[in-house]
Amino acid sequence: MSDTKANAPDRGFSEAEFAARTANAQALMAKRGLAGMLLLTEPDVRYFSGFQTLFWQSPTRPWFLFVPASGKPIAIIPEIGAALMRQTWVEDIRTWSAPAPEDDGISLLTELLSPLANADATIGVMKGHETALRMPLGDYERLIAGLPGLTIADATGILRDLRMVKSEAEITKLRHICAIGSQTFARVPEFSQSGQPFEEVFRAFRREALAQGADDVPYLVGGADQGGYHDVISPPTRRPLATGDIMMLDTGATWDGYFCDFDRNWAIGQADDMSRRAYDVLWRATEAGIAAARPGTTCRELFQAMQNVICELDNQGGDVGRLGHGLGMQLTEWPSHAAFDDTVIKEGMVLTLEPSLGYGDGRIMVHEENIVVRTGGAELLTTRAAPELPVI
Repeated sequence: MSDTKANAPDRGFSEAEFAARTANAQALMAKRGLAGMLLLTEPDVRYFSGFQTLFWQSPTRPWFLFVPASGKPIAIIPEIGAALMRQTWVEDIRTWSAPAPEDDGISLLTELLSPLANADATIGVMKGHETALRMPLGDYERLIAGLPGLTIADATGILRDLRMVKSEAEITKLRHICAIGSQTFARVPEFSQSGQPFEEVFRAFRREALAQGADDVPYLVGGADQGGYHDVISPPTRRPLATGDIMMLDTGATWDGYFCDFDRNWAIGQADDMSRRAYDVLWRATEAGIAAARPGTTCRELFQAMQNVICELDNQGGDVGRLGHGLGMQLTEWPSHAAFDDTVIKEGMVLTLEPSLGYGDGRIMVHEENIVVRTGGAELLTTRAAPELPVI
């Protein structure tokens, strides 16, 4: 048994964890004058309930969770999910036989929300950046039209504030999946060599991550080409690795519903000077990010700390977008380390540091680590990448 498997923390959370999340949300709702929040997406529903299932992969059925101004959340879900929801701390579970395109939970939602509409109350839904309405727009319009008097406000800020700062129980899970990812990356030289088809490297990586104890590897991307790769989101090809290739793998593996998200770079057989230099600049940019990631720093300032190093080789600062983001129940979460983001970093935030640059003739390189912000600064959750470009 691998060390990561042997040292796995407990799955799930205590009821006290969900009670605290709900109480914190209700305190913020009270400040905003909200009588409740209607949640529709998997991470938001799971955050307050503990309801975890891959059934969200199907677009056929909507799922709803209502967080009232006081008391426990109320689930309005398809009957197929009732047994699993009853295993959570949620007690009020209202179901319908789904799919039912003519009335997919709308009558149950109307019944729940009508007293609030009659009282001219305001409820929150997620409207902002990085959110989505996970129900048919037509159903949403019918629901709101049937609730005259109900005001809909944007609750994005409330959920952001809550989910950006992780509890110690969440951090324990994130540390564990980052350890699994780190152990998997350490084994890459054992199944990657010149002549190996790139798609086979991907398959071997997934097998190794599962062997190390990951529940799944839903995200694995990368690149490999002579002297450097040109994009980082393409699926792998059958092209064999060749001496002189620079190879990168970027994984989002999961354990108990929490993600790691980081990458590693290697040279196959030999590394050219330009790639070595790019790697060195990004390694030092990451060091600058680690040093800057302290409570009170803004994401804009964290971005600038890394960008100041990147500019040694790549001065196209407007092209890099963001240099990292939040991490947790989703592969990418708010905030963004970008020039536009003035979010103040707080203790307990789990972040990716992801400096990238362009070099040579259209080549790029990306370097990524995962950290948790503590009072005294950043704590690495990933095993730090080698300071020099590794050669396989």
